[in-house]
Amino acid sequence: MGKRPPSVDIESMSYDVRKPISMPPPPSYYPPPPKPWFSWLVPLIFIANMAMFVFTLYENNCPATTGGNRCLLYPELGRFSFQPFQENPLLGPSINTLKGYGALDKEAVVERGEGWRLVSCMWLHAGVIHLLANMLSLLFIGIRLEQEFGFLKIGCLYVLSGFGGSLLSSLSLSPAENPTISVGASGALFGLLGAMLSELITNWTIYANKCAALMSLILIIALNLAVGFVPHVDNSAHIGGFISGFLLGFILLIRPQFGYVNHKYIPPGSDVKRKSKHKCYQYFLLIVALLLLICGYASGLTKLYRTGPLVLEESNTF
Repeated sequence: MGKRPPSVDIESMSYDVRKPISMPPPPSYYPPPPKPWFSWLVPLIFIANMAMFVFTLYENNCPATTGGNRCLLYPELGRFSFQPFQENPLLGPSINTLKGYGALDKEAVVERGEGWRLVSCMWLHAGVIHLLANMLSLLFIGIRLEQEFGFLKIGCLYVLSGFGGSLLSSLSLSPAENPTISVGASGALFGLLGAMLSELITNWTIYANKCAALMSLILIIALNLAVGFVPHVDNSAHIGGFISGFLLGFILLIRPQFGYVNHKYIPPGSDVKRKSKHKCYQYFLLIVALLLLICGYASGLTKLYRTGPLVLEESNTF
């Protein structure tokens, strides 16, 4: 009799074929998720603004300059009490004190060459209400941006946006109004909002739910700009800061396109076709934004220092 064929285990489908013990995993070319930056600059800006406001109240010394019976909360706050409500409805120091410590005054900038006021004014606030509104916005917006992009980019964005807001504000201030000054970090804060919008546009390919994020951001920006129509609010500083931040976002907050992998995350000897770090439209937006920003700053400064003395001279003749 012939031999029986070898038995076949149908369940295991074993045909006496040697199989490898384990297959090597496919190579991974994806970088690890980026670690968020530690946010320390935005809290430092917050502390600096709070400290500067306390300092201006101390130097203001309402009881000594105005009279304790007229100062708000004089018995409780003493030297730190506020100016009369008729003079400063925002609960803060006097206009002369703010002027002395760097408020934006067009006459001082143009006539006396105190251009440093274009930056110093963003560290001063007219009152408690003004200060709290700005600082809450700073913490809400600034900390998240610093965690994503780092302190250097956000620091440059904050200062340059504030400068842009001060520049447009100084061009809009009318020396015929007596007195007319501008203080506050609103221009810098609107710059952060503008940068969030341009960052969404230039990094469009890496976002999910793009339209929903865009509409939500536009709504927030519109509501904040609407606040600028409230009396005693310098809306020109808001607009100048927003435009500056919007352009700076294309320059400072550009991200690598979706699918880009840094060469250090690719195993040696792997044949991988790498994408370029940025798309062509990102480079185009960066160049256009840089040119517009430089031209805008140069044009604004030229107009301020060329027409400023003439405007002041004409206003004194009426």
